[in-house]
Amino acid sequence: MQGYDIVLFDLDGTLTDSKIGITKSVQYALKKYNIIEDDLDRLEKFIGPPLADSFKEYYNFEERQAKQAVAYYREYFTDKGIFENIVYPGIPELLKKLCQYEKRLIVATSKPTIFAERILEHFNLKKYFSFVIGSNLDGTRVAKSEIIETVLGKLPTIKKCSVVMIGDRIHDIKGAEQNNIASIAVSYGYGSDEELKEAKPTYLVDNIDEIEDILCS
Repeated sequence: MQGYDIVLFDLDGTLTDSKIGITKSVQYALKKYNIIEDDLDRLEKFIGPPLADSFKEYYNFEERQAKQAVAYYREYFTDKGIFENIVYPGIPELLKKLCQYEKRLIVATSKPTIFAERILEHFNLKKYFSFVIGSNLDGTRVAKSEIIETVLGKLPTIKKCSVVMIGDRIHDIKGAEQNNIASIAVSYGYGSDEELKEAKPTYLVDNIDEIEDILCS
């Protein structure tokens, strides 16, 4: 079994179930454009990818509209949606064990770094991570490939074969591939089975125990 010393975690759909907060924030933003979406399940597709891209893809927003929609999203998310969120059962135990195995843990998320850090602090998870790399509030560094590249840039002496990215969407897996590192796709998040199989991760797991088996065996 390949030994991975550096473990990158996505946040939404991997460490925490953030569906309610994210979808309510999207719902709030869409309402500003007189788009009423009462079914939060239909907005799950916003979880994971860069928000502006999703507004453009799913609602045909132009660049300027998408940028403003993200600003509306944050009006709700900053104080309310950010904590309409729960940690997946078993995650704290997994992180603790990985640290006991002397793994270096890092969060790599498309969510703005400032929000990711607040969430990790709120749920008492930040102590397990060496650092957090997310996007910038001005809309830059949102692609997962760029975020992973930034992480690797902070670890210039490590070998890429010792790094693995864990995430629930195709963006996590493709971002890892573009940076020549291994990946673990988790099916308990928000990526469909079809999406994750198409992404061709190094590993595809259904639960947290399987992550532990890969990393601690």
